[in-house]
Amino acid sequence: MMPRDRLRIAVQKSGRLGDPSRELLSRCGLKFRSSRDKLFCFGENMAVDLLLVRDDDIPGLIADGVCDLGVVGRNVLDEAALATPGEMPYRELRALGFGGCRLSIALPQDEAWTGPQQLAGKRIATTYPNQLADWLRRNEVDAQIVTLSGSVEIAPRLGTADLICDLVSSGATLAANQLRETAVIMQSEAVLAGAAEMPRDERGDLIELLLRRLDGVLNVRESRLLMLKAPRAALAAIVDLLPGRPLPTVTTIEGRPDDIALQCVCSGNVSWQDLEAMKRAGAQGMLVLPVEMMLA
Repeated sequence: MMPRDRLRIAVQKSGRLGDPSRELLSRCGLKFRSSRDKLFCFGENMAVDLLLVRDDDIPGLIADGVCDLGVVGRNVLDEAALATPGEMPYRELRALGFGGCRLSIALPQDEAWTGPQQLAGKRIATTYPNQLADWLRRNEVDAQIVTLSGSVEIAPRLGTADLICDLVSSGATLAANQLRETAVIMQSEAVLAGAAEMPRDERGDLIELLLRRLDGVLNVRESRLLMLKAPRAALAAIVDLLPGRPLPTVTTIEGRPDDIALQCVCSGNVSWQDLEAMKRAGAQGMLVLPVEMMLA
């Protein structure tokens, strides 16, 4: 393969991970221009390009060196890893916090669940045969795996399987097909995957830069910047009420030596109840703002 100096990231062309992946990269400061066929996006402000592909292809593209990074579901990454014996050619670099779901066993609604052993001799339909086989092996269950490429949930109704192993998000699809979730095989979400060995050129530097920016976005995703004024005598009481007990920055207000201005980044939500409690303690002019990014 010809050497290249531009970093290449594979993301899902369509589906539930596509838009959030591109939005996250945008929040990291990357700007792209799409090609006419909508399959490639050229990086305009950094030497980082996007390749828009099927999610199932992303692990192979990383393993083959076509792409350096990929945003893919952990379920897809783990399925590909189990299909590849020997040393892993790729690894999970960051969990990205969106696209959450789980790979689960689902039975017909009228069938009781007593444990994995009841699956012995059953036909289980799935698009994740490697992970299902690994789970069955760990639970010492001998069952028949029926591999399907889609529409797994209707397999019991068609008579091609007795139960299924499939991704579950809200559970609405299972309910619509008269199935219910029982055992969870694995928890999944979107992850940033990369080659097992970091490129030893400009691309390696770009990966380190991107990871720093990702951390700056992900670490404050649920954070809020709180700003307020208060009498200095009320400072201790207000600090005790700060959500998450962060370490605040406190400054004196010019011309008002008995008053202070406080600001801090609070992890998680800052509720009306939090603000009202701090107001009773003496806080004034409280302002809560979302935090877009932070670089330590």
